[in-house]
Amino acid sequence: MSDRREQTTNAIPIMRAVVLAILLSSQTSWAFQPPTPISHHRPHGIITQLNVKPSKKSKSKSGGGFGSSSGGFGSKKSKSLDSAPADPSKVRSVSGYTGSGTKVLANAANNFDRIRKLYGKDGTTDVYIRSPLNDESTFWFVGKVIRMIEAGDAAADAERVGTVYPTEEEAILSQKRLIFEYSKNQLRPQNMGGKYAQNLELWSAPGDSEMDVVQNKVTLVRITGSSRDLRDGFNVKDVGYNPEIYVGDERGKGGLRVI
Repeated sequence: MSDRREQTTNAIPIMRAVVLAILLSSQTSWAFQPPTPISHHRPHGIITQLNVKPSKKSKSKSGGGFGSSSGGFGSKKSKSLDSAPADPSKVRSVSGYTGSGTKVLANAANNFDRIRKLYGKDGTTDVYIRSPLNDESTFWFVGKVIRMIEAGDAAADAERVGTVYPTEEEAILSQKRLIFEYSKNQLRPQNMGGKYAQNLELWSAPGDSEMDVVQNKVTLVRITGSSRDLRDGFNVKDVGYNPEIYVGDERGKGGLRVI
């Protein structure tokens, strides 16, 4: 019995990588190499009395989402709360046409894979979304971001494009539009899309801490702000995003979320 459970657990990361590759290849002709699956056990649980606290670095009262209320990436109805045009060197944004987000998602995932090999867990941050208009008490796990960090490794540091090392907040804010768009249109539209798409919130936890979150050992921190908060020396090529992928029953019942 235990051998069967172990085989099933080991198969989940592979299934997620395959699903991500199919999702992207079915909507775009651009080449994509799926990110290397992260080999740690991800719980599928719900907890109560979750520890959360607001970020003291907040410069915005809204963490609202953007994009279509239905359909795929980059619908013509897409709207951003950031009125200023996105700087492509700082922000991974989705253009105003259907399917435009797939190439951006592929770039983000490939970047995650590359930087993860350099820094592993140390450069990783877990990302959650709260959808207040749907359920104020639930935080959905939507993937991981990674960033270049100062680790004293000359070979790794040589790959940094920007003049500064990204902070955790910058790794999330620079990819906020992509994370929201993917999460509400592809991952969990029934909880984040349509009438629930406004006022979505981003929350963070230490990298690879899903088990600790489920056991209420870590505190989620709200991330607010916009691309205007990114420093001059920041470059989006120094961060990446590995999206959560649902397989099997998770597509209907949902994956990891905490209450």
